[in-house]
Amino acid sequence: MKTWKILLFLTAAIYLAALLIFVLAEINDLKQINSWKEVYAFKVDPKEKLTPERRNGLLKKQIKNLQPRGVYIMIDSAENRFYLKKDGKTIKEGLVSTGSGVILVDPSGKRRWVFDTPKGEFFVKSKIQNPYWVKPDWAFIEEGEPIPKRLEDRVEAGVLGDYALGFGNGYFIHGTLYTRLLGRNVTHGCVRMADKDLEEVFKASKIGTRIYIY
Repeated sequence: MKTWKILLFLTAAIYLAALLIFVLAEINDLKQINSWKEVYAFKVDPKEKLTPERRNGLLKKQIKNLQPRGVYIMIDSAENRFYLKKDGKTIKEGLVSTGSGVILVDPSGKRRWVFDTPKGEFFVKSKIQNPYWVKPDWAFIEEGEPIPKRLEDRVEAGVLGDYALGFGNGYFIHGTLYTRLLGRNVTHGCVRMADKDLEEVFKASKIGTRIYIY
């Protein structure tokens, strides 16, 4: 084969290789451009065509649909206030006392209690008039007294007021002898309320009434 034919063949091969590299580079660039378009393709939401007034109206309707129906109780543990509501309207409000946040450790070191009021959605599980307090172990440890073995030695009357609403795990909304402490975080986790307020809340509630604590 003549030299000029070899050079022509090599030149053609180099040209085709360069062309192939160029084509592959273009394909890669197109892929990147398309991916960028997907990332930065800010499509106008059809809802954006709504007027601000119309959009606000729809939001208010959505919020209203999320509100509980009927009677429910709200406890603000930061401000220590309660709100008795019906269909979103407040029909009664006042002061409460909620958990102190104090931590008590058993002298044995095996147990500890955190006196916080639980947060979340709860339901009235029991309604009790003239309730008795069955003192748990921590009440005796806190007072430096021996823990009794007999149940009757744990029962104490007259300290929970006239009414109590149980909402699970030993927690109650109940009355108090210490009305001067209402509005403060001083309890062992229960919600204390003045008897005059609790009477109305008690009568308006039933088993299953929602309680929101935040």
